[in-house]
Amino acid sequence: MTAVGIIPARYGASRFPGKPLAPIAGMPMIERVWRGARQAKRLRDVLVATDDERIAAVARGFGAPVALTSPDHPTGTDRLAEVAAGLDDEIVVNVQGDEPLVEGFVIDAAVEALQATPEAAMATVVHPAPASALDDPNRVKVVLDRAGMALYFSRSAIPYPGRADADVRWWQHIGLYAYRRPFLLEYVRLPQTPAERAEGLEQLRALEHGHRIRTAVIEGWESLPVDVPGDVAAVEARLAERGGC
Repeated sequence: MTAVGIIPARYGASRFPGKPLAPIAGMPMIERVWRGARQAKRLRDVLVATDDERIAAVARGFGAPVALTSPDHPTGTDRLAEVAAGLDDEIVVNVQGDEPLVEGFVIDAAVEALQATPEAAMATVVHPAPASALDDPNRVKVVLDRAGMALYFSRSAIPYPGRADADVRWWQHIGLYAYRRPFLLEYVRLPQTPAERAEGLEQLRALEHGHRIRTAVIEGWESLPVDVPGDVAAVEARLAERGGC
């Protein structure tokens, strides 16, 4: 199966306008994401999908292929699907543009999980949730079944830690998705669902319509997304710990 990575990027994020171009240790965030995704061995290429010429110009400047898309897409997934409709790849990976520390092996894990699970329409990645994530609505939690399939995603701590003697592991979801291309094109035409609207989480649409999501558990890497301007300092501190790379 061939797989391609696409980074949806828009300029007008409500909480952080111009976020893809925000400098992180001297490099635009979109470039850091692209360079990290390019390390993936399972992707034939990584594209930037945007409707903004400012982002497109910067992306072309550091060598990324750019797909210009409609300005009317309500979500990054819709932007992804527009580009995917013109490609032949069997797997399309949505690489979130706000994960500047993404590494290639994380993307490879999602692609490999999907390839290994014919009954799954899409795959994503999770890692053990740190205590600081449990009460943070910006850090999405997920409950898994014994086969590694997602049961539910929430901004709340799930499962609820109600019993002191319960043997529970909390998983943090990373917003990176590998889709089977036919399903992606179908998915964006599905109507929104109640839990999706309540939680503000698109992936719940797939679950509520009866589709299965396989997860890959990642060890040795922890998501540190940029949701608001104040998150940039945390990412730069992590980079400094790693030697400024």
